[in-house]
Amino acid sequence: MQKWLSIVGIGEDGLGGLSAIALSVLEQATIIVGGERHLSMLSPDDNREKITWKSPFHASITEIISRRGEAICVLASGDPLCYGVGATILQHIPISEVTIIPTLSAFSLACSRLGWPLTEVESLSLCGRPADLLQSYIYPGAKLLILSEGKNTPLIVAEILRKRGYGNSKITVLERMGNVEESIFTDIANNWTKPNIAALNTIAVECIGDMGIVPLSRFPGLPDNAFHHDGQLTKREVRAVTLSSLAPLPGQLLWDVGAGCGSISIEWLRSHVRCRAIAIEQNSTRLNYIADNAAALGTPNLQIIAGKSTEFIENLPTPNAIFIGGGVTEPEILEMCWNALLSGGRMVVNVVTLEGEQRLYQWYEKVGGNFTRIAIQRAEPIGKFLGWKSMSPVTQWVGIKN
Repeated sequence: MQKWLSIVGIGEDGLGGLSAIALSVLEQATIIVGGERHLSMLSPDDNREKITWKSPFHASITEIISRRGEAICVLASGDPLCYGVGATILQHIPISEVTIIPTLSAFSLACSRLGWPLTEVESLSLCGRPADLLQSYIYPGAKLLILSEGKNTPLIVAEILRKRGYGNSKITVLERMGNVEESIFTDIANNWTKPNIAALNTIAVECIGDMGIVPLSRFPGLPDNAFHHDGQLTKREVRAVTLSSLAPLPGQLLWDVGAGCGSISIEWLRSHVRCRAIAIEQNSTRLNYIADNAAALGTPNLQIIAGKSTEFIENLPTPNAIFIGGGVTEPEILEMCWNALLSGGRMVVNVVTLEGEQRLYQWYEKVGGNFTRIAIQRAEPIGKFLGWKSMSPVTQWVGIKN
């Protein structure tokens, strides 16, 4: 089928900012789709059919698909594929049927105002997303560009920075970039109040930590005290080895079976913004720990399932990796997880008991894999001196499903 759907990026400068090609595509359309703000940029004399975005958004996609073959133009903000409607539309309509003409994104415009190289900033969107996503982007010296959900988002960002010990961070809010009413506000997080900010704004942050603040790395092995837990925690050194064995890649899904406080799945998610994870835990107290830790460490998209793993496994999406940190002696758990694992996927199991080792060795005889013994000693005070205190050795089995 020929291209019938066009997606045209438009800025706050309206039709005057469109290229000749974008204007030509727009003029040839018989149906125009967009938000009220974008549709209001058209001439009052434009009598073509207009479709305003509906809620839920999927309803509008369905309506567009029902008009397949007609000349439809979607007006979108900036670059439609930069946290825009273009990415969502292309999940339902192939690119072979779509023409996309972007204009400058809010990120590019903000960088031009601030003098920041776009390749040296961290960018994220808080539009329709939990504000706690910001937590994993905060570190000393970071330059952040944030698509704002509305006029209250800058205050929310300032509060998160203050609570994390980054109250001296510089916040710049850029309103309606490209419009004749464009304006810029700057202050530090500690002093940020609630000025009269336009709903359409982009936030820039220069992260400055308070004196003595300990930054949290995105690399595996966060300090144990970064997590709320009741002792059911994969310790820092073992956690780092375990994440290395799981080898997360962007877009991959992890099952964290017997998740405890969620440390493995949370660090999996922190490794890349596109990683996905499901934490399964039946202890109610630990479920609360998982939720609290996920929010505090910037992974609010962690899916948490309450109950016994064997009750849910058959209905979960196919994982690329599975970690079992508890309940390995439960009947059939290894078999069920292994059967569910994607071909080429990894399964990692940690045990600390003889019974767990026995079960793992029986499993090894069936499917192979390899064993590692992880023995860690930490220096701790003994009276006036320091001595070595051994942690419980961990036996780790790693298998790759061929």
